Amino acid sequence: MSRQLSVIGTGVIGNGWIARALARGWDVVAFDPAPEAPQRTRAFVDNAWPSLTRLGLAEGASPERLTFVESPEAAVAGADLIQENVPERLDLKREILAALDAAAEPEVLIGSSTSGFKPSDLQQDCTRAPGRVIVAHPFNPVYLLPLVELVGGDATTTEHTRRGQALYRELAMRPLVVRREIEGHIADRLMEALWREALHLVNDGVATTEEIDAAVVYGCGLRWSLMGTFLTFHLAGGEPGMRHMLEQFGPALKLPWTKLEAPELTDELIDKVVAGCEHQAAGRPVSELDRRRDDFLVELLDLVQKYWPEAEGLQGRI
Repeated sequence: MSRQLSVIGTGVIGNGWIARALARGWDVVAFDPAPEAPQRTRAFVDNAWPSLTRLGLAEGASPERLTFVESPEAAVAGADLIQENVPERLDLKREILAALDAAAEPEVLIGSSTSGFKPSDLQQDCTRAPGRVIVAHPFNPVYLLPLVELVGGDATTTEHTRRGQALYRELAMRPLVVRREIEGHIADRLMEALWREALHLVNDGVATTEEIDAAVVYGCGLRWSLMGTFLTFHLAGGEPGMRHMLEQFGPALKLPWTKLEAPELTDELIDKVVAGCEHQAAGRPVSELDRRRDDFLVELLDLVQKYWPEAEGLQGRI
């Protein structure tokens, strides 16, 4: 049976959802008010398709199964799943989600790609079936990275969440159900902590953007891609594991190694960060860097699956 994903908003994240759904053999109906949106999206899909092909296309997968329509109401007609990706403004998201809730059949799940807002806040203006409006937060590039954080709001039932898990699995995602609402969910809160420390290190003249990225790429990032945070530290305790690690290194958590608040984004700091990133890019356009990243991720995903095959069953335990 053919599935339809309806996508509202076709920026980087919306286009990522489109490319993923097309690669899984779904039909995609999209709406974006920008006149250049269809052309921009098709160029995005063309750029992503070689990596998706290497990763493995589902039967019937084709970029030709994408259609643009003139309104959100037209986009949700016949949808099996709706994905909202409008700019990160609560008032705008609530307005759009209320319109989608009013237009879509009440059993159709509506996922918001919000990186920070809580679903109960997003549901406030939805009157038809507010419980089906959930957070479904992916990670860039959406067409390759499989994690999607699912968060239900006050009106969301267990059945809504289970249906969400099943649908996103059909898109070859790994759904992580967040146990309770919190701004920023799980992964973004972790990434923001590292991002704040990185800005401090640049601001204080300790390191350049390139040096900080090297510290992640050749150090902690390699371990994290397989084991994450806790299992990595478990190994740091030797054979006794995490308990010994905490006994030995736990007191260091009280030392002033980290700065919890981000530094002020002064013009000087902004210039340092921008100059550093432009130096690292070395004149290469973002589309070229996208392809380089994608080629790496395709190979890395194969390695993760090889060395952590039990992750395949992780969804069922969440």
